[in-house]
Amino acid sequence: MSDNFDQNNEQENLILDMIDRFLETEVSPFVQKLEHHDVYPSEIVEKMKEMGLFGCIISEEYGGLGLSTSSYAKIVERIARTWMSLSGIINSHLIMASAVQRHGTPEQKAYFLPRFATGELRGGIGLTEPDAGTDLQAIRTVAKRDGDHYVVNGAKTWITNSMYGNCIALLVKTDPTANPRHKGMSLLLAEKGQGFKVVRKLEKLGYRGIDTCELVFEDYRVPVDRLIGGVEGVGLKQVLSGLELGRINVAARGVGVARAALEESVAYAQVRKTFGKPICEHQAIQLMLGEMATRVEASRLLVESAARAFDRGERCDMEAGMAKYFATEAAVRNSMDAMRVHGGYGYSKEYNIERYYRDAPLLTIGEGTNELQRIIIAKQLIERNPA
Repeated sequence: MSDNFDQNNEQENLILDMIDRFLETEVSPFVQKLEHHDVYPSEIVEKMKEMGLFGCIISEEYGGLGLSTSSYAKIVERIARTWMSLSGIINSHLIMASAVQRHGTPEQKAYFLPRFATGELRGGIGLTEPDAGTDLQAIRTVAKRDGDHYVVNGAKTWITNSMYGNCIALLVKTDPTANPRHKGMSLLLAEKGQGFKVVRKLEKLGYRGIDTCELVFEDYRVPVDRLIGGVEGVGLKQVLSGLELGRINVAARGVGVARAALEESVAYAQVRKTFGKPICEHQAIQLMLGEMATRVEASRLLVESAARAFDRGERCDMEAGMAKYFATEAAVRNSMDAMRVHGGYGYSKEYNIERYYRDAPLLTIGEGTNELQRIIIAKQLIERNPA
């Protein structure tokens, strides 16, 4: 067992070293320009495909890297430290892949997972609608069976990887009259085709460079064998298990942004001088740095705990919720504190701090708002500890 652990640890370190070199040479020099002009990083995405990052957690049996969620979270943290948007390009794709890997039929796994792993088929998840975000059971996109196809009509919004990707796991109502509502929901693998329309790219405060779009489906036909698992009525359950992975990813992004804000603040505080000494010697700055460092470490440990629970196959919505809530709030707080440490320079587009400040708030909203996470934590706390 010790030899196996050492081998896995060595593999993880090699991959993380490769990621660090990639980020330093291929990403960091170009982030400012791409982000400020909201340009999709096509060349970087191609290199990510070559490195196998779109198959991070896909089993080696299907051509993926077969990494643990713990290793994946460390990769996400590193990417988010350099440019948070890139981690989103992987996250949405791997939630889709995870749904197939966990719930797909053998035929679906054999057909889709190798193509997901290479990035040949790349995309995300189509959940949110203009009138349904947190309450997914309120979606209105309907898929009606017509022979060997489902005919889909409806709209989705805030869908990542939908403009430059070519496949999404699409949550639909196959039985709009079902009671309870979730029993009428199904998950389809929807490749782009006639009737699948990207109608608008959304302009955002931060999280720029990544394609986040509104979609419309008009008599869009999906073959029946694209129904994940081959059974109607279990789509919400399939999605929710994937969202645990998504929340661990978003939590890891929070750690990355919080750490980047801390590292730049520690460095700047040692070279910037006021009243004849570096500002790191002023108690007001020391108090902020101490808080920032503690938030980063606490967040990292929460993410690690949730990732290990996910790897063990345990229910971990509480652990993922705790990590997501705390780490993303840490990113928001650290980005603000970093701006205060940097003073006027933190407000300037010449520095990374203003980007962290714009990127961090999305993390508190995406993959389930932090208000929802606290409710999930409380409910699970009661359920797991009956009086």
